[in-house]
Amino acid sequence: MFRKTLLFLAAVTLILAACANPTTAPTATSIPTAVSAPTNAPTATTAPSATPAPTATPAPTETPAPTATTEPTETPALTFTDGLNNSITLASPAQRIVSLAPSNTEILFAIGAGKQVVGRDMFSDFPEEAKAATDIGGSFGDLNVEAILTLNPDLVLAGALTTPEQVKSLQDANLTVYYLPNPLTLEELYANLERVAQLTGHEAEAATLIETLKGRVAKVVEKAAGLSEKPTVYYELDATDPAAPYTAGPGTFIDTLIQMAGGLNIAGTMDSPWVQFSSEKLIELNPQIIILGDSAYGVTAESVAARSGWDVLDAVKNQQIFPFDDNLVSRPGPRLVDGLEALAKILHPDLFKE
Repeated sequence: MFRKTLLFLAAVTLILAACANPTTAPTATSIPTAVSAPTNAPTATTAPSATPAPTATPAPTETPAPTATTEPTETPALTFTDGLNNSITLASPAQRIVSLAPSNTEILFAIGAGKQVVGRDMFSDFPEEAKAATDIGGSFGDLNVEAILTLNPDLVLAGALTTPEQVKSLQDANLTVYYLPNPLTLEELYANLERVAQLTGHEAEAATLIETLKGRVAKVVEKAAGLSEKPTVYYELDATDPAAPYTAGPGTFIDTLIQMAGGLNIAGTMDSPWVQFSSEKLIELNPQIIILGDSAYGVTAESVAARSGWDVLDAVKNQQIFPFDDNLVSRPGPRLVDGLEALAKILHPDLFKE
């Protein structure tokens, strides 16, 4: 019955110098023999012999100092400890990566490592370029280890959709697996971005992205801080049974982002992150705004208004029912900030205009 909640629960890097031959000196040409003078000729006075010019002494040749040979520098191995407290070592940043969670895939593409992604789980559909990577399955409880091995990855990036048992089976297949934990805060999200950047060799890109995300968050928080009134909000995850719908409680990004955007989550004081309301309880809490995280499944404002007993809700009476892309708040990647901004525009349209 609960289609979306399962995703949340499980909702994861490369001259030899040629010596010249010595030139042979030319052989000296012999001086011709003089013709003998007639015997009755007067004897010639012999001219004094010229003193030969001194031979110049060649300047001493300077012997060049030997050139120092530079020793090749070895790149140190990279060692990390993951969310399951497992230690992994990479000889260099990973270049062939298989991602096992949509949030991990979105992080990889956001920091500039998209071209290094060779495989992805079946739920990874953003950005559009991610779909070009090989789909290795990864539905709940189903992980195709053989398909992953065929891709010859140097890193498998696991997440909350991957159980510890599945991580162990991948390790047993001699695969290097890093389990990226689900963040509970935006600061933990930024830490995940930094870690994936270290694993893949994109630290500079991640630093720029984090700075941008923080700036966008700060703008929303600053505006929301001055609000005197905050509407009550019901965020619908699944209402296959309209008499017992599911919503998000404390400890979820949905609750956190609603508060940051200037709203009050009606399930924010419950004792569980995932709450199943009775319709009576929902009517008692009477939300002013309904946000349909299940709109991708065909749920509309009209179908909500037609539910038995829901016509008494303020959100229904005032037509404050809004479809919403649940991926923006259920996938703990950089698009959480998109989700925050989208929620702020719904809750306070006059304050957060385009």
